[in-house]
Amino acid sequence: GRMPVHKKKRLYETGRQPTLTKLGGRSLIYVKGRGGNIKPRALRIDVGNYTWGSQSIARKTRIMDVSYNATNRELVKTKTLVKNSIVSIDATPFKQFYLQHYGVELGKKKEGEKEPVKQSKHLLAKLAARQKDNFIDQKVADQFNSGRLLACISSRPGQSGRCDGYILEGKELEFYTKKLDRPL
Repeated sequence: GRMPVHKKKRLYETGRQPTLTKLGGRSLIYVKGRGGNIKPRALRIDVGNYTWGSQSIARKTRIMDVSYNATNRELVKTKTLVKNSIVSIDATPFKQFYLQHYGVELGKKKEGEKEPVKQSKHLLAKLAARQKDNFIDQKVADQFNSGRLLACISSRPGQSGRCDGYILEGKELEFYTKKLDRPL
């Protein structure tokens, strides 16, 4: 026959419904965690802190769209933000950094020459020294023309209430651009 149950169900064994964070205005709920902790869950979020690895900087920027998800295409259609989703983010904060740090404007169309801004010799020497060691991936530079960059979410929005990640570069960017070129 049936064995008698030797242990009742425990609260820590329970699971919860997935949050399925959507793209939109920031909306959080707070869930009680173990040990008196509180866990913020993002129901909707549209900003995050994204790092640019080769330049060693991070900037807060807007998430524009969900581009690709290896898990499920349905998550792209419904604009669901989960860890390792590929999203397109606003390039403006990174463009401003590059202009300020290197004195080079990224994603600029070759139009009539503007009058140069007056700069001291010290500043020009500093920018030239920085530019000497600088290298930017051509595929990343090309993305600045559209004003959007491809990035990967590395945090868990449904667990931490934040949507942070990193800009795709090198082999990883090549891989995902090939995936995005394929029809859905």
